[in-house]
Amino acid sequence: MWKSDILRASFGRISERAPAGGRRCGSSARDFFSSKTAVGCAVVNAKKSYHVAIVGATGAVGEELLRVLERRAFPVGRLLPLSSERSAGRSVSFRGEEIAAQQLSSSSFKGIDLAFFSAGGNISREYGPVAREAGAIVIDNSSVFRMEPDVPLVIPEINGDDVRQHRGLIANPNCTTAVALMALYPLHRAFGVRRVIASSYQAVSGSGARAIHELRSQVQAAAENQPPVAGIYPHPIAFNLLPHVDSFLPSGYTKEEMKMQNEGRRIMHLPDFRASVTCVRVPVYRAHSVAISAEFERTVSVEQAHEVLAKAPGLELVDEPQNNRYPMPLFTAGKDNCEVGRVRRDCAFENGLSFWVSGDQLLKGAALNAVQIAELL
Repeated sequence: MWKSDILRASFGRISERAPAGGRRCGSSARDFFSSKTAVGCAVVNAKKSYHVAIVGATGAVGEELLRVLERRAFPVGRLLPLSSERSAGRSVSFRGEEIAAQQLSSSSFKGIDLAFFSAGGNISREYGPVAREAGAIVIDNSSVFRMEPDVPLVIPEINGDDVRQHRGLIANPNCTTAVALMALYPLHRAFGVRRVIASSYQAVSGSGARAIHELRSQVQAAAENQPPVAGIYPHPIAFNLLPHVDSFLPSGYTKEEMKMQNEGRRIMHLPDFRASVTCVRVPVYRAHSVAISAEFERTVSVEQAHEVLAKAPGLELVDEPQNNRYPMPLFTAGKDNCEVGRVRRDCAFENGLSFWVSGDQLLKGAALNAVQIAELL
């Protein structure tokens, strides 16, 4: 049974029940951070409803957005699913109804209050400003606006207050960055992070549904003693690891590898934060994992780190190696919360810790975080 569940999660079919009850947003990110169970804030004006557009509604993140909006009871008055010409007319499910996606155009955003974008950078670059000019608040999942100084880059558990500075457009962070910072930031607050060395283990669903199908077909080809055919990636991904996520820069790093440092600086308000990252694509359907070695300004013990991490919102401490309990993408797929474990003193840094974090990149790394941002508005 678990096998079919994981496959459904890989295609975005598993969702967790929203936490019972709700809570109003605190007056600051510190108030938000004080709650262990909260993974978001209830909308302050619960009676108001919003006209919501989802650009890329038929894609993997778009489908997750629909599910997250529904199970968190976000007050959607009218839903407008938008897609490319190729996917226009395809139905999406929301609150028990089938709604046909409409083709995206420059006139799509009339009367829209809130527009989620999850259709790639080119679409966001072209239509994000159009939606904003039409009066919608844009929450964008692409990388296009993340480093713009007047666009807040937000993880609600970390810098939710930054939402107040928006000028009609808010950026969602990179999925791997979001998963990593869910564990790193609470430790930074307690001990002051100086720098990190990290390696990511990124699931194929981060490249879209076609990459999932490619992994499945390559596994099947291997079972039939046939050569695997690579299409999405430059090499076969089944039974392989690719130290190549995004395009290479002159420095030898990839764009993906620089995002943790560059985005981490903005999200944590830490301009001197340094991160050396190696990003690896792995033959896992869903959920990213990151191995992190971090150096801190103050001395930190494993016991102190456990105490901090156990209280962090949106994070579960799973650290019983003697009982073979540690975070694994097999079990974080489909979960709202990220998991952290394998916490130990680092052998290379004097005030260092090494730890392992895993989280669903389609949820906390994309759809869930976007809806949490909307709940702060």
